[in-house]
Amino acid sequence: MQFRKYHGCGNDYVYVDCFRQPPPSDPAALSRVISDRHFGVGGDGLILICPSERADARMRMFNADGSESEMCGNGVRCVAKFVYDQGLVRKPSLTVETGRGVLALELEIVGGRVRQVRVDMGEPILEAAKIPTTLPGAPSLNAPLEVGGHTLTVTCVSMGNPHCITFVDAITDAQVLGLGPQVERHPAFPRRTNVEFVRVNRQDDLTLRVWERGSGETLACGTGACATAVAGVLTGRTGRRVTAHLPGGDLQLYWSEIDNHVYMTGPAVEVFSGDWPDQRSGAGA
Repeated sequence: MQFRKYHGCGNDYVYVDCFRQPPPSDPAALSRVISDRHFGVGGDGLILICPSERADARMRMFNADGSESEMCGNGVRCVAKFVYDQGLVRKPSLTVETGRGVLALELEIVGGRVRQVRVDMGEPILEAAKIPTTLPGAPSLNAPLEVGGHTLTVTCVSMGNPHCITFVDAITDAQVLGLGPQVERHPAFPRRTNVEFVRVNRQDDLTLRVWERGSGETLACGTGACATAVAGVLTGRTGRRVTAHLPGGDLQLYWSEIDNHVYMTGPAVEVFSGDWPDQRSGAGA
């Protein structure tokens, strides 16, 4: 099975072209094995690039633990780069089908290859039952959440996948690595959740670290950055245009007052390509 490794701000996945080769028979099992950073290729998960009847391509995303997720903001930018650079679809504007729906992407092309991508991430989902969360409010703003002997003040937003955002004065390992996994599996989130710890630097500038559902802390989370931008506006902490600093790099975010869509711009980088032996778990038709 041929694969390519890409990252967006350090949020790295193994990508498989299912236009030109059969999809893996057990992608969940394959994701667990191939994502291992010691015994596999290494990554935050596995992304399959498949034909679509509704868009230029379809993206299926599996976390490192094998669970399938609806969407990945950094991942979808890399899908666009893969699709364009590998000649599957040669257009500067693409559509990609995801678990969130069909997203529109604008490509910045330099020297015949994609350098960065602007993604229309659609409207944020704020209704608690659709995020989903059992925390009160529509939306759930500045809600108290008891976890690990602490009371966090959280705001919940979905960008097609659930996010729980808490604003703090300083981001620490104790929060991200200690409380993050507890919040991910808190009973208030029936489908688990991604967890963002955020420091606001200015009205247009913030720093965050993310504990991702099914993958642990990652160097960046595109949907998490988008959800954080929305939470910043809803709680009066930021304006609608912000730069998000993540451990792996920066993303530019804009929550439009015109169409209510969130727009994310960031890089997409190819790292290397290779062949995965078919006898390993999940590969092959």
